Amino acid sequence: MRLSSIIMEKKEERIRAIALSYYTRKDVQNAIYEFSKNREVSPRYFEGFGKRPDSFQYPSDILSFVKKGATSFHCSEEIWEDPLELSTDLNQDQLNKLRKGWDLIIDIDCKWIYYSKKAALAIIKALENHGVKNIGIKFSGSKGFHIIIPWQAFPEYIDEIKTKEMFPEWPRAILNYIKEISRPILQNMIKDTDSDFLKVQGFIGIKCETCSNIAEERFQITVRCPKCHPPHIETFKSSSQDFKQKKCPTCKSIMEETQKKKFYFCQKCSTNSLENPSNFNEELSVPDIFKVLGLDVLLVSSRHLFRMPYSLHEKTSLVSIVLTKEELEKFELTDADPLKIKISNYLPEPKKDEARKLLIQAIDWYRSNSQQQKLEFSENPDKVNKIKKDFPKINIKDVKEENYPPAIIKILKGMEDGRKRALFILLNFFRSLGLSIEEVEKKVNEWNVKNNPPLKQGYINSQLIWHSKHSPVLPPNFDNDIYKEIGVYDTDNISEKVKNPVAYVSYKSGAWKTNQDQNKPKREKIPRAPRKKKESK
Repeated sequence: MRLSSIIMEKKEERIRAIALSYYTRKDVQNAIYEFSKNREVSPRYFEGFGKRPDSFQYPSDILSFVKKGATSFHCSEEIWEDPLELSTDLNQDQLNKLRKGWDLIIDIDCKWIYYSKKAALAIIKALENHGVKNIGIKFSGSKGFHIIIPWQAFPEYIDEIKTKEMFPEWPRAILNYIKEISRPILQNMIKDTDSDFLKVQGFIGIKCETCSNIAEERFQITVRCPKCHPPHIETFKSSSQDFKQKKCPTCKSIMEETQKKKFYFCQKCSTNSLENPSNFNEELSVPDIFKVLGLDVLLVSSRHLFRMPYSLHEKTSLVSIVLTKEELEKFELTDADPLKIKISNYLPEPKKDEARKLLIQAIDWYRSNSQQQKLEFSENPDKVNKIKKDFPKINIKDVKEENYPPAIIKILKGMEDGRKRALFILLNFFRSLGLSIEEVEKKVNEWNVKNNPPLKQGYINSQLIWHSKHSPVLPPNFDNDIYKEIGVYDTDNISEKVKNPVAYVSYKSGAWKTNQDQNKPKREKIPRAPRKKKESK
């Protein structure tokens, strides 16, 4: 047996032992059970989830699952009339009838817990500025936080549209809006207290006008010998502002610093501000602090699950504890030790329509910015919100799978979650490549066999029929959140020009320039008037 397998087995044994001890607590069982009401629940067995849908009938069910090997519990953002009636066969209208409402979950995730905390505080401040005071906060169990705005804070209708039926469209609009309004708050928090970190990471500083690279801070230091006459004087350049002791080459005495001047040096083009000061005069600010820190708050989709309050985390052995705003500011990972935690309520009691202003402003903001988005995903093709643009026909012969973008390759390996959205991407991808509907049908059926579980054949057939009656539409661009939500997002982009999976294939297949040339508008030849013949004398 390999050493890695032995270590993994030991880790599993340790986690299961902690889980069995921790979940015997009655207060923990009651807290998880109370929050689970009218929600779809799924236990996790270390690395894999249990069957879906599922629910608890009694608090003691939690310990029963743990005795069978469950280590944590996850539940839906959506609130259902009866979660056990959920099925992958249900269409959007049927889901809307079954859904009672939805909580807004802001899932803050960053590889640095320190900056996750900063982001959470910035978002809370932005929400308070919009009149939302009653929010729940909990630690995710790893390196992030979950902020919840209860369903009761939202109005039942907006412009005669039922709010409960606008999932996940309206939650996504709110999350995008929250990022926008909290971004300047977070940037100021980070810039004021952590400018050194941002400089080291190359996100703020002085820009080199020649190559747009961030210049390094360097120092020109002058030292003199205090004992030699005439004194030995030396000037040198250093990447540190701290003077390193130098000895006089004549008398070996320690020389003293007499002058220090800061300058900027560009490693890329080897220029500096001492010789070319006009080349370094613009300070570069942080473009998007959420991208800089790798922060993600947009994990929202139909039947999406998140870790329940007071559930353990398999990788850290920490508890997803509930926090107040004051506790969040002082939070340390040791506070989530299973032996230390105290139970409190994650769901606050909001005022009626407390989040109405936030929702309306988010919808208005989203509508005003939607013109910048070529495609907004919806599981119902008839509701796809897009700006119709004629895109050039793709002329690629014998497309090889090795030329597919990494995100498509990941989808084709089979999916556990997000299968309907993955199908949506594949159908538009294959059709935009010029494949016939028969070829598309063959490819998606081969893919569906790899899914766990496969999509119902009836659902796939209905999508194929719809696509056979409509013109091809490009799949979502790489920067669309759909790729992150289904877990296939990949940063391997060829260049800034390649923003779409179809363009990626065109580029990799060598058809990029050919297609561009073919689609350039041809100049019309303007007929010239016939020349007059010169009369012979």
